[in-house]
Amino acid sequence: MGIENRRWKGLFAPTEVVELKQMCLTPGQMFQPGQYKAEDLPEIAFEMGLVESVTNRETQQDKVDPASEKD
Repeated sequence: MGIENRRWKGLFAPTEVVELKQMCLTPGQMFQPGQYKAEDLPEIAFEMGLVESVTNRETQQDKVDPASEKD
């Protein structure tokens, strides 16, 4: 059994920029993958684990330094 990555919209500030990792369909709208303000996405996108914080992703990429891997 895999680890679930469930979140809720309240974990993000309404104006925080987040990344929608895959398409999200709701009865009234279709959201393409990309960056959005957290307040613009439906709650279900967060509950399904489709949303990632842009800040956290950039921080994780900074931790991996390609120069240090060559040693």
